[in-house]
Amino acid sequence: MRKNIEQLYHVSQKPKRQIIGLMSGTSLDGLDIALCEISGCGTNTEVTLKHFKTVDYPEEVKSKIRTVFAKPQVSLEYLSLLNPWIGKYHGQLINQALKDWQVNPKDIDAIASHGQTIYHCPKHQHDFEDFGNATLQIGDGDHLAMETGILTLSDFRQKHIAAGGEGAPLAQFGDYFCFSSNTEYRVLLNLGGIANITYLPKAGSFNDMLCSDLGPGNTIMDAYIQKHFDQAFDIDGAISSKGSVNQALLSKLLDMDFVELDLPKSTGPEVFNLAYLQAAQEGSNTTHLKHEDVMATLCELSALLIAKQLNHLSENKELNVYASGGGVHNPILMQRIQELSKDKVLISSSNEISLDPDAKEAILFAVLANECLVGTSIEFGVSMGKLSFPN
Repeated sequence: MRKNIEQLYHVSQKPKRQIIGLMSGTSLDGLDIALCEISGCGTNTEVTLKHFKTVDYPEEVKSKIRTVFAKPQVSLEYLSLLNPWIGKYHGQLINQALKDWQVNPKDIDAIASHGQTIYHCPKHQHDFEDFGNATLQIGDGDHLAMETGILTLSDFRQKHIAAGGEGAPLAQFGDYFCFSSNTEYRVLLNLGGIANITYLPKAGSFNDMLCSDLGPGNTIMDAYIQKHFDQAFDIDGAISSKGSVNQALLSKLLDMDFVELDLPKSTGPEVFNLAYLQAAQEGSNTTHLKHEDVMATLCELSALLIAKQLNHLSENKELNVYASGGGVHNPILMQRIQELSKDKVLISSSNEISLDPDAKEAILFAVLANECLVGTSIEFGVSMGKLSFPN
């Protein structure tokens, strides 16, 4: 044990750390691997992205995850087996990435593993009076550490819940440390399976910011495409661009409890899924719609919920919005967000602030790991991430 403590001390004293951030989101499309060089901590954090790649999951891996993903009842045996399997599998993907990048694993100080979310359940989502907020990510950190031989931090979301949060979104910490500005009001918009924002007031403190899920980003659109078309997502928005928004269906989709909740709030595919869509279609007598019209309406739903909050935050001031996540590659979604937003809401890719829109979430978990290893936690009071030693 003393050797492990000495290792932690050595890492904490280094002027720069090489940390691999991992992200596998609710889209289940693959594993984002970001090798970051990080110095400092807190508001003095500086991050350089050295290497990045997304490893697409083969269909057999997606199928394994879907067996337990966002379902209220699953086989406990299968879940118990899948948890370590995902950890080891992610470790194998890291080993291959390091080989491809010609990076020696011994030069890596830590891995920051988000894991694979399989169920997210804040209190407003369930009816169990005795229980509070909960979330569950699989991909055991010990197995990942043993597979790679690298110190691993994982299971970040549990401390957030223990400290009174909902376990999501966690983007606010890295966003504040790395991308707050003294010259402009900013929103970091993540268009993943679920859309979330981090609002950073100009020259604001940590307590001035706001971070919240807004509703669906790509999750229902992706699920619908996968069910009715032979592709993973609506490439370039081609299918939704051929349809027309159905107002009756849109109104029914908007008629649900989560939409009316105050920010901050969190949600997931447990709520925004094909069952939710089916119920809305039945309730609005729109089960006859063409697939293209359904897709156009789902795209409008995502854009409307996002633009509503951006307009509220702008309050007659110029608001610079930097978008990241898979949704930035959907030109129809991006176009509708801008069209539904006020003139003072300026939307662009996070590339404008030197942030790879595909790598953002993986980078942010590397920042959280760095904060756990060397930070003082004075900004937000807790450190997140559980340690797994490689021996």
